[in-house]
Amino acid sequence: MQLKIMPKKKRLPAGRVALILFLCQMISALEVPLDPKLLEDLVQPPTITQQSPKDYIIDPRENIVIQCEAKGKPPPSFSWTRNGTHFDIDKDPLVTMKPGSGTLTINIMSEGKAETYEGVYQCTARNERGAAISNNIVVRPSRSPLWTKEKLEPITLRNGQSLVLPCRPPLGLPPPIIFWMDNSFQRLPQSERVSQGLNGDLYFSNVLPEDTREDYICYARFNHTQTIQQKQPISVKVISAKPNRERPPTFLTPEGNTSNKEELRGNVLSLECIAEGLPTPVIYWIKEDGTLPTNRTFYRNFKKTLQIIQVSEADSGNYQCIAKNALGAIHHTISVTVKAAPYWILAPQNLVLSPGEDGSLICRANGNPKPRISWLSNGVPIEIAPDDPSRKIDGDTIIFSNVQERSSAVYQCNASNEYGYLLANAFVNVLAEPPRILTSANTLYQVIANRPALLDCAFFGSPLPTIEWFKGAKGSALRDDIYVLHENGTLEIPVAQKDSTGTYTCVARNKLGMAKNEVHLEIKDPTRIIKQPEYAVVQRGSTVSFECKVKHDHTLTLTITWLKDNGELPSDGRFTVDKDHLEVADVRDSDGGAYTCVANTTLDMVSASAVLSVVAPTPTPAPIYDVPNPPFDLELTDQLDKSVQLSWTPGDDNNNPIIKFIIEYEDAMHEAGLWHHQTEVPGMQTTAQLKLSPYVNYSFRVMAVNSLGRSLPSEPSEQYLTKAAEPDTNPMAVEGLGSEPDNLVITWKPLNGFESNGPGLQYKVSWRQKDGDDEWASVVVANVSKYIVSGTPTFVPYLIKVQALNDVGFAPEPAVVMGHSGEDLPMVAPGNVHVNVVNSTLAEVNWDPVPLKSIRGHLQGYRIYYWKAQEGSLKRNRRHIEKKILTFQGNKTHGMLPGLEPFSHYALNVRVVNGKGEGPASPDRVFNTPEGVPSAPSSLKIINPTLDSLTLEWDPPSRPNGILTEYTLKYQPINSTHELGPLVDLKIPANKTRWTLKNLNFSTRYKFYFYAQTAAGSGSQITEEAVTTVDEAGILPPDVGAGKAMASRQVDIATQGWFIGLMCAVALLILILLIVCFIRRNKGGKYPVKEKEDAHADPEIQPMKEDDGTFGEYSDAEDHKPLKKGSRTPSDRTVKKEDSDDSLVDYGEGVNGQFNEDGSFIGQYSGKKEKEPAEGNESSEAPSPVNAMNSFV
Repeated sequence: MQLKIMPKKKRLPAGRVALILFLCQMISALEVPLDPKLLEDLVQPPTITQQSPKDYIIDPRENIVIQCEAKGKPPPSFSWTRNGTHFDIDKDPLVTMKPGSGTLTINIMSEGKAETYEGVYQCTARNERGAAISNNIVVRPSRSPLWTKEKLEPITLRNGQSLVLPCRPPLGLPPPIIFWMDNSFQRLPQSERVSQGLNGDLYFSNVLPEDTREDYICYARFNHTQTIQQKQPISVKVISAKPNRERPPTFLTPEGNTSNKEELRGNVLSLECIAEGLPTPVIYWIKEDGTLPTNRTFYRNFKKTLQIIQVSEADSGNYQCIAKNALGAIHHTISVTVKAAPYWILAPQNLVLSPGEDGSLICRANGNPKPRISWLSNGVPIEIAPDDPSRKIDGDTIIFSNVQERSSAVYQCNASNEYGYLLANAFVNVLAEPPRILTSANTLYQVIANRPALLDCAFFGSPLPTIEWFKGAKGSALRDDIYVLHENGTLEIPVAQKDSTGTYTCVARNKLGMAKNEVHLEIKDPTRIIKQPEYAVVQRGSTVSFECKVKHDHTLTLTITWLKDNGELPSDGRFTVDKDHLEVADVRDSDGGAYTCVANTTLDMVSASAVLSVVAPTPTPAPIYDVPNPPFDLELTDQLDKSVQLSWTPGDDNNNPIIKFIIEYEDAMHEAGLWHHQTEVPGMQTTAQLKLSPYVNYSFRVMAVNSLGRSLPSEPSEQYLTKAAEPDTNPMAVEGLGSEPDNLVITWKPLNGFESNGPGLQYKVSWRQKDGDDEWASVVVANVSKYIVSGTPTFVPYLIKVQALNDVGFAPEPAVVMGHSGEDLPMVAPGNVHVNVVNSTLAEVNWDPVPLKSIRGHLQGYRIYYWKAQEGSLKRNRRHIEKKILTFQGNKTHGMLPGLEPFSHYALNVRVVNGKGEGPASPDRVFNTPEGVPSAPSSLKIINPTLDSLTLEWDPPSRPNGILTEYTLKYQPINSTHELGPLVDLKIPANKTRWTLKNLNFSTRYKFYFYAQTAAGSGSQITEEAVTTVDEAGILPPDVGAGKAMASRQVDIATQGWFIGLMCAVALLILILLIVCFIRRNKGGKYPVKEKEDAHADPEIQPMKEDDGTFGEYSDAEDHKPLKKGSRTPSDRTVKKEDSDDSLVDYGEGVNGQFNEDGSFIGQYSGKKEKEPAEGNESSEAPSPVNAMNSFV
């Protein structure tokens, strides 16, 4: 039976492609395989293999290289067109063509300019079978022009305004990359407020004072020429005034409410919205009629730019950007239209046909708008190309029928629209070739048993041959279920066995002939390591040996290689390799690591590794490496009612001796999944006799322990259910307490399921009075831990016991505990209550104890209620009195009451307390506390200070603690160095709240100590300080020195240097004034002012008569009279003639006026004055230096 391969109908299984790619050369209708044997006499049309890009931007500083490479048989020749006309390279000495290639080199580095060679170039590769053409290659030199010179005026604007700094870079080829930097070549920081637009401009949503700078510089980087151009710096000054009012957003770009955007399919769609406003707006994006594509949408420039990569027609639509801040929102709609340059749906493929066959070339492309398809034949539009009767054009398809050798040609399909074009070359090669087998004859394939075998049969022919495989000279049958036949002619045996050995024949047939080839297959035994090297721990300085025994096919050459840590062995004489052994002598610490034995044949390779650990050569215990492995093979034997024997096999101790085994159990019946500790046994023991409890479904597990820790638990043993038995123990924590006066509540801690020893767990509860002769009363209960006995007498002792039982029997006799029935409130109050007052704040209370029978419960103690009361109103106001409570634990008969108030009237009673509550109160007992010392006076104020007196006012103590007998006032002066003078002691009657101290020193500070007294003694004192005045006009305000615990110290102004200097200046000015007056008087005659008054008498200002105290004329003859000047008479003084004198002394003492800013005197002249009633706060006595100082404004 023969096995045929029909390459065009059978498909290569996807899972086997990787196994055969390195053995096969795919044969299809794409192209003829250029096998050296075939190329000697097999022709093939040209195929363009390499060309420059359509838009070819060159560096004008380097030679221009325009690539065009092609293959074919015979080798093609090359020609070029430039701007649609033939480009004769022989006439241009700067242009050369690479030998055997169509690549052009234009030598512009020696001479010439790149601009001279701008244009559209197209390469044609031609041989006798046709002509292939390249794309139109548009050659343009890159350009990086300079910025145009411009004068940039400084920009000044207010804080909060918006700003756009234009960049307007020069047009370059390709367009430059724009960025903004400062003079230090540092990029300017950008944010939601400040950002660069797609056009390169720098946008400020609102400016801040920190935006002020003189070096806003726009840079343009031209990558192709590696140059950077710089715009003139822009100066921006932001006035740091109050910022503009907040405002809603408006768009800086784009303008208006709508705009349009067009983008090509496959490009990146970039949409931009930049808004201004205060505060800074935030940008959001939506698509009105759909959602934004998740995996292709990106936000740039702080969400001001929306980018969609790999854009397609489905991304067309309306996109809306929304700018929003706290004052409002605006939106802009961008209508996006996605156009498409042509793109392939199905590009034409090379076609190899034999004479008389049919075929077709299909050229399908799409775009927006839909591209126009045009065909060329050998680079010539097909409409004017030589006619071929076997060819028929049907739109995007050329149909070939009954082709002949003259039908061979290269066809070009051009798909173009307004956005670009596609050009594809596809040849039709008509060949009449009998089958040829390209695989070498009698090739020997050797394969390891149980692995796939691939037998190659590369072939060629036209028409395409069919492949048949035979085994053996007699053509033994090859079945489809055993073999896999691939389209390239390869035969695959998925699992090669020994009987697969033999000769295989590949036969290729077509209508022009037949070819065959024999190959041979041998199946070899696999290489195996039968003894691997073993892990070793050796001491430093000793010798270690690793063994690696290998079994392999004897017809193959075996090579054994040793590696250390996956690298070569150290070149050291201590390492010796002898066949399958590796020996390391004088082991060092550096020798530790992984040693690998690698066994290689020509067909396979195996390896095995072992680790060498080097330890110190000391007699220390073996190194510790890990906790033990868990025990295994658990087995239960000698199964009795209350014991069983458990045995197990220890796991590996991992080079650390096992110290002990821990055994745990699980009760699957009562506590499934919960493991409990059972027992421990020494590490040398592998069996344990375990004591068991009745009615438990046991499972056991074992853990091994060494000095590093415990192992993981073993797998659980088989389950073992023990028989039921009566309980071993009774409940614990048995108590008897009453919750009511007539009951007894018995509680206990119930047994758990493990302690029940059998089904039907119950409790027998028994009780009787302790002091009675009654029999035990009993009741049996289940599933509870409490039982209530009703109808009991109040607070009687009971004997109680609780016994466990189950379906098998009773537990041992339980222990008896004592309890009490419920308590009730005490019936009797403590008697013979009396009070002993210890002092003014402490009293002792004594009482007789209440009989135990009357307490009717557990005695908790005694409680004293006491309160402060008015005499005679004890019962009437009792409800409104706040009572205090003191509790004395246990059987006390006395207690102390601390913290009482002196000189107070108190009442109290005593009650007994048990677990139920308080008993009745004893009759109230009243007592009085004696007087105590008073508290400090509530306040102390010093008022009305004068030259020699101070007045003290005070409030009585808030807590007199008795009857006040008197006040004590002590005071002493304080000099300028803060030293204290002699202390004066003064007694003041208790009914006084005001006292005046007289005959004190003027301008002196005094310190006062003041306290009250009762019969019990003196109370706490309050202190204060005050100062007597300097003179009558210098009286301090009434509140000076009052209201504070320590009044601030006042400064004696008369002793201050600045005051003395001021007084000297005043005296000097007065002296100058007097000198001027004397000079005027010595000249004689009247004052000029008098002359004017005489000449122009004012009727309203008449000279006053002397008898009424008014001024008369100024006359130099009357020196004994006072100076009469037209100054204002002060409102609080009356100047009399007899009181005036020209004495300098009188002038000095009588001055009470002011100086102008120029030093002129504008005050009044006055002599000595009689005492007159003072107005306001002024004194009637002579002015003091303080008053003189205060009179200057």
